[in-house]
Amino acid sequence: MAGLENINNIMILAEHLWFRYPSDTEIPGNATENNWILKDISLQIQKGSFTAILGHNGSGKSTLAKHMNAILIPEKGDLFVAGMNTREEKNLFAIRQKAGMVFQNPDNQIVASIVEEDVAFAPENLGVPPAEIRRRVDDALKAVRMYEYRHHAPSQLSGGQKQRVAIAGVIAMQPDCIILDEPTAMLDPQGRQEVMETILKLNREQEITIILITHYMEEAALAERVVVIDNGEMILDDTPAKVFSQVERMKTLGLDVPQVTELAWELHRAGFQISPEILTEQECIAALKKLL
Repeated sequence: MAGLENINNIMILAEHLWFRYPSDTEIPGNATENNWILKDISLQIQKGSFTAILGHNGSGKSTLAKHMNAILIPEKGDLFVAGMNTREEKNLFAIRQKAGMVFQNPDNQIVASIVEEDVAFAPENLGVPPAEIRRRVDDALKAVRMYEYRHHAPSQLSGGQKQRVAIAGVIAMQPDCIILDEPTAMLDPQGRQEVMETILKLNREQEITIILITHYMEEAALAERVVVIDNGEMILDDTPAKVFSQVERMKTLGLDVPQVTELAWELHRAGFQISPEILTEQECIAALKKLL
């Protein structure tokens, strides 16, 4: 385990984590290296940070996310959440209070017919007193800017609004960490923007640790750190600017980069004095003005 002098600042700690699904081990003689979904993953995620995890379909990124909420348990190695080993069954309840999970389809997480009742569902099951539940529900809905919809039926909401209600349901458990597994994949651009604004607000204002699994490079560019997984292995781990400036390598991995980053990279490659580490349109405009 990591040094004790650092452990209090670490939300997620993976140490030489290996995992494969049971069906891959049941066939005699089928235990080959190719069966491992995750291969020797070692990773530290600091409290209060915002990390994006990228990878093409089947890379293992969602499998890793499920380990962070103890939905899955390593076959080899360990994963700790706030210092608690997910292998120890006695820790599971506390781990799932510390690290909440938001999935791709909000309809799979919404269980009640009224918004505020849905947000109250998890605290009620945790045995939270009614007055505290009322406070948590109101605070959570205000945090995601859905308080005015508290008496609405979820079926009346847009996809982005539903996802924000799902996030509020996790916030009501008062987690220190929220893991979001492609939460905007089923949303239109407006819904994606609403959810990303909510995620950034939670991270910056409430210092909730955010781990975002996404296919959208512009979303990943908003994180402090980007981790790229390919074929179950960690390939890249750096700031968004450093990761996305490796355009050729990202494309080799089957991944894209933000459009402005690719434009800056093409100009840099053509001999123009422009940084290939540009992430935003504003940065690109400023750099082009200097050139002109």
